[in-house]
Amino acid sequence: MLSFNLQEGAELLTEEQPVEKTLSIIELIGSGGLAGQVIIAVLFILLIMAVYIYFERLFAIKDASKVDSNFMNQIKDHVSNGKIDSAQMLCAQVNTPVSRLINKGITRIGKPLEDINTAIESAGRLEVYSLEKNVSVLATISGAAPMIGFLGTVIGMILSIFEIANSGGQIDIKLLADGLYTAMTTTVAGLIVGIVGYIAYNHLVVKTDKVVYQMEANSLEFLDHLNEPI
Repeated sequence: MLSFNLQEGAELLTEEQPVEKTLSIIELIGSGGLAGQVIIAVLFILLIMAVYIYFERLFAIKDASKVDSNFMNQIKDHVSNGKIDSAQMLCAQVNTPVSRLINKGITRIGKPLEDINTAIESAGRLEVYSLEKNVSVLATISGAAPMIGFLGTVIGMILSIFEIANSGGQIDIKLLADGLYTAMTTTVAGLIVGIVGYIAYNHLVVKTDKVVYQMEANSLEFLDHLNEPI
């Protein structure tokens, strides 16, 4: 009898043990209701945009930063020997922001140095604008994504309060689940997209600044060469 009771008690303990439940990301998103799914979809689109802009700009900036270390020496040799056409042809072959600035200066040779400098600066502003194309969108995404996520949080809280108000005093956690899932999933998703956008934006800014410094250094070297006494 004692053995039977012990066996029965062990079976009851086994039956009462909670079953571990796992929840996949898709199930978690689906549990947030329609409002949560819409906000997650918007955040996913923003994430795709941020990743695309980042890699597109990264490769463009990388190509723009490629300048042959011997480029300026060849330009100075051509200009010193009066081979303006050869210098312009070299700039056209290289076809980088630096070479386009130098080419703009070469076309102004013979005019006052101040005019040449002004022409190079104007061309430089256009080159910087081209390098920064769509980078501001990343800044917008990094700021807007968390706010969209917090919007989902507010919507989730409203849904939960609505369920509490209509529960007739009988609060059931299952009634609050959709609202809580909406609040939590949208907050996490918004922060993730915002962090990705913020890091991508700052990385591109650093890369762009390096190219701008490169353009300024080579332009100054070119102007100094023109200012050298013959």
